[in-house]
Amino acid sequence: MKTPDVNMVKIISWNIARRHAAWRCLPDADADIALLQEAGLPPDDMAARIEVDPVPFLDENGHRISRSAIAKLSGLPVIEWLTPTPLNRHDAGDFVVSHPNSISAAIVTPPKGERFTIVSFAAEYESPYRSSWNITDASLHRIISDLSLFIGRQRGHRVIAAGDLSVYRGYGEDSAGYWKGRYDMVFDRMTAIGMPFVGPQHPNGRQTDPWPEWLPEDSGNVPTYRHSSGTEHQLDYVFASESMVDSVRVSALNNLDDWGPSDHCRVEILVEP
Repeated sequence: MKTPDVNMVKIISWNIARRHAAWRCLPDADADIALLQEAGLPPDDMAARIEVDPVPFLDENGHRISRSAIAKLSGLPVIEWLTPTPLNRHDAGDFVVSHPNSISAAIVTPPKGERFTIVSFAAEYESPYRSSWNITDASLHRIISDLSLFIGRQRGHRVIAAGDLSVYRGYGEDSAGYWKGRYDMVFDRMTAIGMPFVGPQHPNGRQTDPWPEWLPEDSGNVPTYRHSSGTEHQLDYVFASESMVDSVRVSALNNLDDWGPSDHCRVEILVEP
């Protein structure tokens, strides 16, 4: 495990695309906590090196699944895992999830400073009514509703949420702007509940070169996803409570030498006391 730095908590958010090679990178990631998406069952040789939240990597029928997960990578900070409860079986005060396996959460007690909640989440691809193509914003709105239950007051909450949204920020898929409006609504809702977008943005990450024609010239977006064709997009984002914005620094570790064995790069989140 990493030697803890008591002056900050270092978190990485990473869609590991169900790859064992990514699990094996985590002990050397120089981080305290990993917020993972599309995480499958860790390989056996990692069990003694990584502490993962206790939610099973199996469905109700015993079949293996991939899910959002949280892993502890250092001796500090202290982590209290939160148990997700399905929407149709919850009691007052539970950690309620509308979409099983799409969201994980824990409470972090750092060596210095106040406690805060961390959330790892990933959008689910869903087909619209009587359609064969996929969208993700419907899933994201359910996740935002679940996140809202961590925020029971206007000020003073301390939450960091990060993950793979699979939507674009600041632009859309059509010139008329319909999809841009739908994507913007996701970020607007996060701001409305008191959790604005905090990164990554340039210069905290390499930008795409050559500059893509679909991206506005003044965009600060940095690629966090690379398709097998070589096309790059930013699909991974970090949000934080307004009370924590000034103490959170976010960077995309997206240089090719740093990228790692997934189609998504790691996103680094530094939390200062």
